[in-house]
Amino acid sequence: MSEHLSELSLLPARFISVEGVDGAGKSTQLAWLADWLNGRGITPVLTREPGGTPLGEKLRALLLSEPMDLETEALLMFAARREHLATVIEPALARGEWVVSDRFTDATWAFQVGGRGLDPAKFAALENWVQQRGETLLQPHLTLVFDVPPDVGQARMAGRDALDRFEQEAADFHARVRAAYLQRAEADPHRVKVIDAARSIEAIQADLAIDVPRWLRGEA
Repeated sequence: MSEHLSELSLLPARFISVEGVDGAGKSTQLAWLADWLNGRGITPVLTREPGGTPLGEKLRALLLSEPMDLETEALLMFAARREHLATVIEPALARGEWVVSDRFTDATWAFQVGGRGLDPAKFAALENWVQQRGETLLQPHLTLVFDVPPDVGQARMAGRDALDRFEQEAADFHARVRAAYLQRAEADPHRVKVIDAARSIEAIQADLAIDVPRWLRGEA
């Protein structure tokens, strides 16, 4: 382990979220990230959204399978997130543990605001209500958005046995989701980093091994 990389274990607890359009290879890279952190003396709490708690997993099953009103969908997403924060994320960070989550609030912006057309003001009200801590809005310290064109993502999903109701959406929905992710990254470039996920897995991971340490240290 190099001195440069081992310094990560001396940093305060960090919250990392992993995002991307369906078919971007997010799950593969999340597993790599967890192993990579373990190799540097950090054992992260791995979790996911929607889900991450017993209640959250029940809400996840509904959200991924049951048709519902858009605002109902958004409210359930944030209800699951509030439980997730209260019982998993905030306690882990308070204990000094790192957290790596498969999706967080950027996904709600991308899928519900971008994809479905939720009023951004209603999104902002829910985000502030659920994540505001005093004068601070609790957000990940680092968000990795794995980005591919919608046709690439859909081609990668073609071999899957079962698709949830978001994955089954038409190409224009996935294009709007991607655009919303890129908009979120443009608005907060210090936190949200876009990774070209159309490349080989090996090329992506080689870059991440260099970039993630400096991003976590607050470097551009």
